[in-house]
Amino acid sequence: MARNSILGVFAKSPIKPLEKHIRLVTKCCNQLTPFFAACAEQDWSKAGKLRSKISKYERDADKLKREIRLELPGGLFMPVDRADLLELLSQQDKIANKAKDIAGRILGRKLIIPETLQDSFVAYVARNIEAAEKAADAINELDDLLETGFRGREVALVEKMINQLDEIEDDTDGMQIKLRSDLLAIENDLNPIDVMFLYQIIEWIGDLADLAERVGARLEILLARK
Repeated sequence: MARNSILGVFAKSPIKPLEKHIRLVTKCCNQLTPFFAACAEQDWSKAGKLRSKISKYERDADKLKREIRLELPGGLFMPVDRADLLELLSQQDKIANKAKDIAGRILGRKLIIPETLQDSFVAYVARNIEAAEKAADAINELDDLLETGFRGREVALVEKMINQLDEIEDDTDGMQIKLRSDLLAIENDLNPIDVMFLYQIIEWIGDLADLAERVGARLEILLARK
């Protein structure tokens, strides 16, 4: 019986579900690109369908998160600390939640990004999505890290990805400052309530990169403990 219990601990990889979860998270974020394109065209029907797609990916990610929490082994033979994996999972999930909140708020008010901000706004959204994708790239290296015992070139590769993630997040900070400044310059010409929500949306989109960076930070902690 004891031998079977030990085999049960090893039977399930704690990493594969985490990688599957981050793939759902990035699918959720990637839908923001066509979503904002539809909003720019004021095609609210299409935007609604895309928002539904975002919500579905977010629900799928949330369901998987609960399953991972319930099934993640807690034995002595875990290759990495269970608490570290759960914290990593929590940060990943927040990215999908934020993407859903962004789409819901935009669609709920049929909020239009001012034409003069469109180009810089689209670039800002893309850079924040890139941060989520870079975080996913790093998480997807976890299996290889385990195989190498968290040593050698694989560690250097993941550390490089984490540094790139920090650089992307720095970029998004600068882009956010510029967008807020440009919005300030035209806000007197806009509906005051819309302006308030536009500032909020700009901030929420920036949260995508901030949360992705936190995923990288948690991964860095995990590496440091090895």
